[in-house]
Amino acid sequence: MKDNFSTQAGLYAQFRPSYPKEMIDYVVSQVADKEMALDVATGNGQVAGALSKHFKKVFATDISQKQLDNAVKKENIVYRVSAAENTDFDEDTFDLITVAQAIHWFDFDVFYKEIYRILKPNGVFAVLGYGLLYTNAGADRILHDFYTNIVGPYWDPERKYLDENYTTIPFPFEEQEVPKFVNEFTWEFEQLIGYLETWSAVQHYIKQHNSNPVDLIRESLREAWQKGDKKVYFPLLLRIGKLV
Repeated sequence: MKDNFSTQAGLYAQFRPSYPKEMIDYVVSQVADKEMALDVATGNGQVAGALSKHFKKVFATDISQKQLDNAVKKENIVYRVSAAENTDFDEDTFDLITVAQAIHWFDFDVFYKEIYRILKPNGVFAVLGYGLLYTNAGADRILHDFYTNIVGPYWDPERKYLDENYTTIPFPFEEQEVPKFVNEFTWEFEQLIGYLETWSAVQHYIKQHNSNPVDLIRESLREAWQKGDKKVYFPLLLRIGKLV
């Protein structure tokens, strides 16, 4: 698994969008027992924090200690530095395993073998994510050009799985039908800019050019943003499965 997010761990914790309560509640509703949950590649711990309200104990792993240093703290959450594909948990440990906005970085075959090892026979595996945000038409044109042309060449190849809404990832589970979810926020301009600066492609651009590509669109985006209602929408991605 690549570590593309330690550098901007603070930004990640501050500016990454959360998942709506109704989506988390739906995932939890598919789980019979609420003893143990695991959030893999937890990042800032937002999903782990949401799960802690429903499960007696939540474990959350990430390869980045910096991410875990910025993660949500709850009494029943235990954080561990660990690769997704190689954990030290016992067999048949978890009632629910989640991975949010990260599975595209994994070695699928090795990771799924680990899921089959540590998920209980009646447990649930859930993949969460979100696609490219959209907002008012003027800002969308700028954002799409930024995403595709300015930082487009700097996305890792694995980004394609998100562009394809996670429909093309391997998924060797008994899959459940799920409803569609969309997340809506009202953001100030600084929140939008902060979110853009968490993109891994933006960080790759900065490392290569020693300049921030967001500066190329900042003023035109600000002007377009002020003409809209400051609403942003994220199409949410969800796949839920059980062991075959």
